[in-house]
Amino acid sequence: MSEKECHVIAVVLPCYRTRSHVLDLIRSIGPEVKHIFAVDDKCPDHTGDLIERECNDSRVQVLRHGVNQGVGGALKTGYQAAMELGCDIVVKLDSDGQMDPLLIPEMIVPITAGFADYVKGNRFYYPEYVRSMPILRWMGNLGLSFLTKLSCGYWSIFDPCNGFTAIHRTALLQLPLDKIADRYFFETDMLFRLNLAGAVVADYPMRAKYADEKSGLNVKKIFVEFSYRHVCTFAKRVYYKYFLRDFTYGSLCLLASLPLILFGLLFGAYSWYKAWQSAIISPPGTVMLSALPLLMGMQFLMSFMAEDQHSQPKISLQILYGSARKTVVQSGGK
Repeated sequence: MSEKECHVIAVVLPCYRTRSHVLDLIRSIGPEVKHIFAVDDKCPDHTGDLIERECNDSRVQVLRHGVNQGVGGALKTGYQAAMELGCDIVVKLDSDGQMDPLLIPEMIVPITAGFADYVKGNRFYYPEYVRSMPILRWMGNLGLSFLTKLSCGYWSIFDPCNGFTAIHRTALLQLPLDKIADRYFFETDMLFRLNLAGAVVADYPMRAKYADEKSGLNVKKIFVEFSYRHVCTFAKRVYYKYFLRDFTYGSLCLLASLPLILFGLLFGAYSWYKAWQSAIISPPGTVMLSALPLLMGMQFLMSFMAEDQHSQPKISLQILYGSARKTVVQSGGK
C-alpha cells in the first residue's frame, strides 16, 4: 500500500444559506475523498433536508445543529465526526462554491509529504488572482492579514480568512476544540492554537470564484471587534510562549522595550507640554533624554519581532508525534 493510499481524506461542508450551490459542489468532489460531512448549521433554507433528499452520494453524511453555531462551530462538529471515523486529513470547503474541490489533491501535498500539519488557501499569491477579488474584500483581508501575523505568530502566511483549509489528524489531536471560537474569529483562533501546539502551517496559492454569494465580511467588525480580539490573542500568545513555557532572547527584548518606550513617550509629552506653557524651546539634553530611550525601546521591539518571526514552528507535528499512527495504517489498518 502506497503512502498516498494510506491517507483517509474527509471534507467538511458548513451549510448555511447555500442551498443553490451545495449540490453542485458535492458533485465536484473527487474520488480521493472518502467521507463528506455536510453540517446543517440550523440553516433556515433547510439545506440538510435538500442534501438528504436529492444527493445520492454514499460518502455524504448530514450532521445537524439544533442552534446556529457559526462556521467555526459547524467545522468543529465535522472535525469531531471525521476523527471518530479515523480520517487522516480533513479538508474544509465553503459550501457556497467559492473553492474548487478539484484542487484538493494538490492542496494537501504538503501534508501528505509530511512537511506541514495545516494548509490554507491564499488568494493573494499571484497578482492575476487578486484582480477577481472585490475591492472591499481585498482591503479587509489586507488589514486583517497583518493583524493575524502579529497575533498568531505565523509571519509567512497571508489571507487568514480563507475558508479553504486542510489539517492532519495529528494536529487536530493537539487542539482544544472546545476553546476555539465558533464564528468569524474561528480561522484566527485556529492559527493561534496551532502555533501554541507547534504545528507547521503552509499557504496554498489559489483562485477564488465570486458569483452571487453574499459575503459576511463587515469592515467595521474587522477593525473594531477583531482588533480588540487580536490584541487579546497577541497578549496570550506572548505570555504563553515567551514567559510561561520558556524565557528567551525575545523575552528579554520585549521586557526591555516596554519601559523604555513608555518613558520616552511620557517624558517627551511632559517636556513638550512644559515648553509649550513657558514658550521656551526645550534644551537639546531634554530632547535627547526623551528621544534616546524611545529609539532604544523601538530597537528592542524590532529585535523581539525578528525573534518572533524566526521562532515559527519548522518541524511538523506529523514528524514529532505521527510516526506511530502512520506505521499502524501502513501495516494494514483500514
